[in-house]
Amino acid sequence: MKSFKKNVDKLKTEWGKTPLALVTGGSSGMGLRYAERLAEAGCDLLLVSNQQEALETTAADLQSRYGVDVVARFQNLATADAADDLYDFCKGNNLEVDILISNAGMFFFKELTDENEPRMTTMNALHVITPTRLMVKFGNDMKRRGHGFMLSVSSMAARLPVPGITTYSATKAYLRSFGKSLSYEMRPYGVGMTTVCPGAIATPLYGLKPSLMNFGVKIGVIGTPEWLVGRALKGMFRKRRIVSPGFMNVYLPPLIAILPNGLVDYLWRKFK
Repeated sequence: MKSFKKNVDKLKTEWGKTPLALVTGGSSGMGLRYAERLAEAGCDLLLVSNQQEALETTAADLQSRYGVDVVARFQNLATADAADDLYDFCKGNNLEVDILISNAGMFFFKELTDENEPRMTTMNALHVITPTRLMVKFGNDMKRRGHGFMLSVSSMAARLPVPGITTYSATKAYLRSFGKSLSYEMRPYGVGMTTVCPGAIATPLYGLKPSLMNFGVKIGVIGTPEWLVGRALKGMFRKRRIVSPGFMNVYLPPLIAILPNGLVDYLWRKFK
């Protein structure tokens, strides 16, 4: 497992401070893995999550294990004012964010109906409204300081407009496009903007049975969180614009794109 301590030690020397990493969705799943790797490397942390008990436990554990300062912020990020509230919290507590990991997300595989509209609205807020505001507000601070890193978690689904994940793929496509465009604006100011587009990862997000998930990992079609986070942070510290790890990113989107529309219709009727 790659260590990023050398990267963080270099930043400490250049910036004259210990970097503070803000990780949204930092109490579980991928967010927890990002938090662990950054704490291991020597970053202080600001963890944000709507899972209060898990958040407090995670913050105490990481602080104890790695000897870094960890601030826990219990907050629902799927509201219209979430980004502004979080930014104001940081300003009010003199928390200068140097690394922003915009990771919080959700997933559902359903036809869009009146019944599922609330979940669609929540997903739009969580995947589009809040990340956009966070990257603009914290990104502007980084631009003024002349340094910083931002990492946004999109998905391979950004290139897969298929039924069942209508809102998910659309919001992830937004993140991919927004992040890549923003990277050009940020780079002249010394700020890195990286968008990660993973395929399937072995986390509870997709609701797969453990046996099926383990089988997917074994045959290589599902990646592990540790593998993905390592690739993502490596790309971030190198200020890469897009990180699309895994062989599935190479062959699956083009394969889906050439499927006849009639076959897609048939498969949707079969499996929905």
